[in-house]
Amino acid sequence: MSLNSFGHLFRVTTWGESHGPALGATIDGCPPGVPIEAEALQVWLDKRKPGQNRFMTQRREPDQVEILSGVFEGVSTGTPIQLMIRNTDQRSKDYSEIAEKFRPGHADITYWQKYGIRDYRGGGRSSARETAARVAAGGVARAALAKLAPELKVTGYMVQMGTQTIDRARFDLDEIGNNAFWLPDAGAVEDWSAYLDGLRKAGSSVGAMIELCASGVPAGLGAPVYGKLDTDLAAAMMSINAVKGVEIGEGMAAAMLTGEANADEITMGNDGPRFGSNHAGGILGGISTGQDVIVRFAVKPTSSILTPRRTITRSGENTEIVTKGRHDPCVGIRAVPVGEAMMACVLLDHFLLHRGQIGEGLPGKIG
Repeated sequence: MSLNSFGHLFRVTTWGESHGPALGATIDGCPPGVPIEAEALQVWLDKRKPGQNRFMTQRREPDQVEILSGVFEGVSTGTPIQLMIRNTDQRSKDYSEIAEKFRPGHADITYWQKYGIRDYRGGGRSSARETAARVAAGGVARAALAKLAPELKVTGYMVQMGTQTIDRARFDLDEIGNNAFWLPDAGAVEDWSAYLDGLRKAGSSVGAMIELCASGVPAGLGAPVYGKLDTDLAAAMMSINAVKGVEIGEGMAAAMLTGEANADEITMGNDGPRFGSNHAGGILGGISTGQDVIVRFAVKPTSSILTPRRTITRSGENTEIVTKGRHDPCVGIRAVPVGEAMMACVLLDHFLLHRGQIGEGLPGKIG
C-alpha cells in the first residue's frame, strides 16, 4: 500500500511521475450538479505552472488539464472525475549524471532504501511536479464549495523567504496578484527580488513560509479527537513536497503566551458570537469557530543546487554531487497555489462529513 489517496468523502488519488508521459488525479465523492469546466480548472493550474518568471524553474509546461470522466454537459455527474495533465518538456538527460548518486536533502536515498527502485529523472513521485494534479483537484473542490458554501474563500500568500519577512503593518491582500512572490506587502517586493536573484545566480536555493486564510468558513466543521479539522489540514500541508512544518493560528508562538493573552474573548453580536482575536486560527477542539481559518507551513530549500555536496553512490562509495538542470531557487513560490488547493479539498471534505452527520445548518444555535 503506497497511500496515494487522501480525503474521506471527497477523496483524491494522484498518479504519474515528473518525467512520465502524464500525471493526474482521480476524484471520487464530488457531489453531482457542480459546474465544472476545464477552462475554470486551468485558472488555478496557470498560477502553479513553471516558467512564468525568472524565479521559477524554466521547465516549460502548459499544464493543460483534460477532463476524462465524471463531467457531462458542464456539470459533475457524481461519478469519479478523472483529470489528466500531459508532460511535454521533460529533459531526462539533465539527470543522467546523478543516476548513481543521492542528492543530499532529497528523497532519492529514502526511495531507494524503501523500494530498491529509484526514478532519478526529476525524482519521479517525489518531484513537486506531482502537485499539479493536486491543484487540478483543488479546482474541483473550489467549484463544489462555490455551490455549497458560496461565502467561503481560500487565499494563500508568502510571509517569509529565507531572512526576508513581510511587514504586517502594510498587509494588503489586493497586492498578492501583483508580484512574483504572492506578497501581501508591496514594499517588500524589491528587496525580495534582489535577495532571490543573488541566490539564483549563485546556483543556490532558499526556504519559505506560506500562510493560508480561509474566510467564510461556517462554524461546526470538524469533529473531536481523531476527526479534527486542524488534524486533516496539518496532514494535508505536510503531504506537500518539501514541507517541514505546519502551524494553525499562533502555532509554535503559542508556547510563549499566557492564558490571558491566548484566550480569544467572546461577546455576542447581532449575527452571533464575536471573537476579540483569533489566536486559535479559527479552530477550537478540532471544530471550526466561524472565524478565518489560518494555516502556515514551512517549505525547505530546493535540494538541487550547484554547490558541491558530499554524498554516496548506490554502491556505497563516497563522492560529491552537483545538480544541474532547471530548478526552483525557492520552491515556496509555487507552493502557494498548492497549499490553497489542499485547503480547499480538506474544507470540502469536512463540509460533506458535517452535512452527512448533522445535516443542514447547526444544531447548537446561539442566541
